[in-house]
Amino acid sequence: MGAVAVIGAGPTGTSLVERICANASELLGDQVLDVHVVDPYPHGAGRVWRTDQPELLWANSMAGDITVFTDPSVRCEGPVRTGPSLAEWLGCEPGFFAPRPVLSRYLSFAFERAVRAAPRTVRVHLHRDTAVGLADLRGGQRVELSGGRALEVDAVVLAQGHQGVLPSPQEAAEAAFADRHGLAYLPTGYAADLDPGVIPAGEPVLARGAGLAFIDLMVLLTSGRGGRFTRQGGELHYVASGAEPRLYVGSRRGVPYHAKTGYRLAAPPPGLPRFVTPGVPSGDLRRAVAKELAYAYYFELFTAHRSRTRIAWDEFEPAFERAEWGGKEMRALVTRSVPRFADRLHLERLERPLHGMRFGDLAGLGRWMSGYLAADLERRADPAHSADLAMIHGLAALRGVLPEDPWFQGLYNYFASGPPAPRLEELRALARAGVVTFLGAGTRVARDDRAGVWRAVSATVPGAVEARALVEARLPDPAVVRSTDPLVAGLYVRGECRESGGLLDVRLPCRRLVNRAGAAHPRRFALGPWTVGGPGAAGFARPGADAPLFRQTDALARTLLGQTAGARLRPAA
Repeated sequence: MGAVAVIGAGPTGTSLVERICANASELLGDQVLDVHVVDPYPHGAGRVWRTDQPELLWANSMAGDITVFTDPSVRCEGPVRTGPSLAEWLGCEPGFFAPRPVLSRYLSFAFERAVRAAPRTVRVHLHRDTAVGLADLRGGQRVELSGGRALEVDAVVLAQGHQGVLPSPQEAAEAAFADRHGLAYLPTGYAADLDPGVIPAGEPVLARGAGLAFIDLMVLLTSGRGGRFTRQGGELHYVASGAEPRLYVGSRRGVPYHAKTGYRLAAPPPGLPRFVTPGVPSGDLRRAVAKELAYAYYFELFTAHRSRTRIAWDEFEPAFERAEWGGKEMRALVTRSVPRFADRLHLERLERPLHGMRFGDLAGLGRWMSGYLAADLERRADPAHSADLAMIHGLAALRGVLPEDPWFQGLYNYFASGPPAPRLEELRALARAGVVTFLGAGTRVARDDRAGVWRAVSATVPGAVEARALVEARLPDPAVVRSTDPLVAGLYVRGECRESGGLLDVRLPCRRLVNRAGAAHPRRFALGPWTVGGPGAAGFARPGADAPLFRQTDALARTLLGQTAGARLRPAA
């Protein structure tokens, strides 16, 4: 008889449990395995996707793009066990954006289904508890639970997913400043974990960040306070309740993430990635990424919109592959092959739309932003611009090669991981109603101790905006050194794990936990978005996309089963 413990029962832990159950018959035979799954939150959903969240908060992926089940596209050694996508489970349109409590119930269904499908030799034990300690035993591991119980197992997998963190030095300074002057401050975090009630109604509030966290907080501070949207003449309008703050939002780019597309490709570009490889020198990385995305973009343009190009793809492709990105040869090729300026890919302009622009006042910037949002919504709804979606597929293909490059991850989030289009339409309506004001690119927020206010300035407009409330409208960056997870924090203090770029360090491809001295533990493993090699598999798996998460969990499940059975260890990938 053997035993393993899986710490964390969100989507990552759920997939691992499903893969253990799916592979057990082949690798264990008649041996009995106890699988202990530890999480104080609902099994399947975990903390981030727990049921007790406002219905106003949505999943940011379409229901048709969410699955926790393998399919024939997944390249893994274990058996494929298909199951419904969220859209199929709900019986809804693939483009539906589900409220998070609904998604929570789907994840719990998936977990329960995996357990029910387990062979008779696998016994899954659920512990609605927190793992607070981990220690070596002779031939095994001891997991201490907050309720006082201890589990003795052969191996442990840390799969806690996104963890809470202690305040960064900057956040601590902001909080102390707020305390001294009686100001309102909301730190980084998931919207459902924060208290937006501290933000006063009717007063200016600075929001630092314009990504998905901002969109969630925007919803809670407007619709969540009694405001409502109406449609007049096809355009969305906001009817204020009077309980909203006046949000001034700024960020590095100065614009929100692009909206999700409302259509699909007939087929993604073939053979990606082509130009980005692990051996690309860091100085050439951005050019290689740009060429990769341009390849995907132009492949779609030339094959799906042939009338908008002068030559065929078969003639364009070899010349494109030879040319250096950004060089004269490349520019000349694109110019003579794609007649319309609007059909050419201008990646730098897309990445930094406000770069070099200057407005006389916030109102002028606001008018530009209204047009920018309208154009983005129109483009993301029109299949005539399917080359944009092909580029997003290109970004997704690169995640397995560049999972932890901060610049690339920011680019991916901005282009491919944006909010549902209806949320951007609401943002535009809120701006027209005067509830949201845009500050522009390069926004900086400074503390003024003499006046007892925060002051925001940007590179886009002159002057400054003062406020007595500040919202850090972004998620915390991974930081193992500041993790609030008691198990991870304890391991780090004792030197039994270490941080690499903020992430929990593991030995790849086996995913064994690495200690401060660089040694990999034979019985401790970790996977998920907060681990080395994990960001490339973060987010929900899309059906038919050979999701990296499933490849990782299948390989680790087989390693665990081989170790438990006393067989030769198989490498995890």
